[in-house]
Amino acid sequence: MRVLRVGEAGAERTAVLDGSGGLLDASGVAEDIDHRSLADGVLDRLARAAAEGALPALGIRGDRVRIGAPVARPGKVVCIGLNYRDHAEETGAAIPGEPVVFMKDPWTVVGPYDEVLIPRGSVKTDYEVELAVVIGRTARYLESDEEALACVAGYAVSHDVSEREFQLERGGQWDKGKSCETFNPLGPWLVTPDEITDPLKLALRLSVNGVERQHGSTADMVFPVAGIIRYLSRFMVLHPGDVINTGTPAGVALGRPAPQPYLRHGDVVECGIDGLGTMRHAFRQA
Repeated sequence: MRVLRVGEAGAERTAVLDGSGGLLDASGVAEDIDHRSLADGVLDRLARAAAEGALPALGIRGDRVRIGAPVARPGKVVCIGLNYRDHAEETGAAIPGEPVVFMKDPWTVVGPYDEVLIPRGSVKTDYEVELAVVIGRTARYLESDEEALACVAGYAVSHDVSEREFQLERGGQWDKGKSCETFNPLGPWLVTPDEITDPLKLALRLSVNGVERQHGSTADMVFPVAGIIRYLSRFMVLHPGDVINTGTPAGVALGRPAPQPYLRHGDVVECGIDGLGTMRHAFRQA
């Protein structure tokens, strides 16, 4: 099942994508997709309603309306750095022995086709396509991969936009290079786990102005999805609606030879993952 939120920012309604690209109105079953409804089993109710043919057509196609992030305001966005071997190598970093964990302001999350703002004073705004995991039930001190995957509500495409100077050259932690406004487009849908048989067999791609920059596979993760969830549950409680960005493959601007192709006003980025759809957003100066 592919669940999405459509409408103007702050006034989205819940919809389900049908097999022909049309939208089914799910607002009668789910007022929104957020931490409250996910904890209350909203995805199971939506799946039953869709299977029973109880969701009416919304009367518009997904390409005719704004699509918001598939989760309304995550409680937290947890990120895993250097989680692809080729990406660690291109940046000159050692392969980590344990997951590198940092947080991203949840207010960075925007829709899959919304504009992304290049921060004032930025000279090194970078791109990173990532597999996002959305948590569907409370996770704490998990012991097995089976327990971890049972906590997954679904998967989505995430763009972990980064400002490398802010992140690496201005002191302190990574967060200030990761938490600028609009720095986490997410979407276009929340795809439930029954449609993704193996999250470690997905191809990721990203292009800038039509030129491919990243092309990798989740098979190259240092720490797999289930292991990441288990690991995080030892250090923090994961709640329904939380988002985990699981890392990016090689090809980022930071890892390329000079002159490094950092993003500029007017650039257009497209990023996608097999089975999860494609996002497209233009960059403009803040």
